[in-house]
This record gives sequence, C-alpha cells and structure tokens, in this order.
Amino acid sequence: MKRIIIHWTAGCYFPTTHEKNSYHFLIDKNGKIHNGKYKPEDNLNCTKGTYAMHTGGGNTDSIGIAICAMAGFKNRTNIGEYPITVKQFEAAMKYCAELCIKYNIDISPTTVMTHYEFGLKHPATTSAGKIDITFLPPYPWVTQKDVGSFIRTKIKWYKLKIQGEK
Repeated sequence: MKRIIIHWTAGCYFPTTHEKNSYHFLIDKNGKIHNGKYKPEDNLNCTKGTYAMHTGGGNTDSIGIAICAMAGFKNRTNIGEYPITVKQFEAAMKYCAELCIKYNIDISPTTVMTHYEFGLKHPATTSAGKIDITFLPPYPWVTQKDVGSFIRTKIKWYKLKIQGEK
C-alpha cells in the first residue's frame, strides 16, 4: 500500500453496509474501529471490481479510512447533526499512524491526505470537488487549507508515541 486517503462518510455516527463496502476502516462516534468489507490488499489491483471504491481515480494502492459523521454538513456555521467528535477524530489519527507503521507509509502530503486534497491534486477524476475533509468540528480554528497539514501532524505525533512505547 502506498497511501492513506481519509474521508468522512457524510452519514451518521455508525457505519452502514454501503459504507463498509466503500472503505477499508471506519471510525464510529465512540472511536471504535470497524472493518470494511475489503482488506487494504484488495486495492492492489482495482480492475476486477472487488475492492473498496472510496476515492474516484485513486483507489489503487490506497487505504480508505472514513470517520462516520457529517450528515447534513453545509458549511462551517451549519455543520449538521453529526459533527466529528474528538474521540473519533483522535482514534482515526492514531489508527492512521498504526497503518503507516504496518505498511511502511511515509507521512507526507502525497502519501497521507484527505479526499478533498486528492481531488485538488487530481482534477480530472470524480474526486474533484469532494469536500471531505475540509472542516474539523473539534478543532474549528483549523482552516480549510490547513486541515491536511493538521491531520498529518497528528498522525506523526501518534506514530512517534507508538514507536516510543515499543
């Protein structure tokens, strides 16, 4: 696996069957990790249709992580009924760090990114214009342009913490 792409489901706090078909791992409101239908390795070959289709134009070699939240999100002042919780955000960042260690993925803007960032870098794909993740309700001071950097900094911190505990 070469990269991790982080999403929000634009749904409620717990994963649906459809969401489990789309992502490798999903994090619920309480920070519990749920496995999707497909393993990350299923995305090594995305030609036969048996893989997690989480990022249009970017599924091959990519792990899809989704935070179960953000149904009804319109903008920073109208975030809907299911905002990302601190507990689930932190659990997602820690799990991303664990996956970076397991799959030897460097933490950089080209290897760990939001779906939004992928769409910006690949405007000819169906991921262009996606808004996940452009806002972090637990950390409202983080601007849209800084969300990806903030996420990578958190994942790096968890990675260092995990490696220090070994």
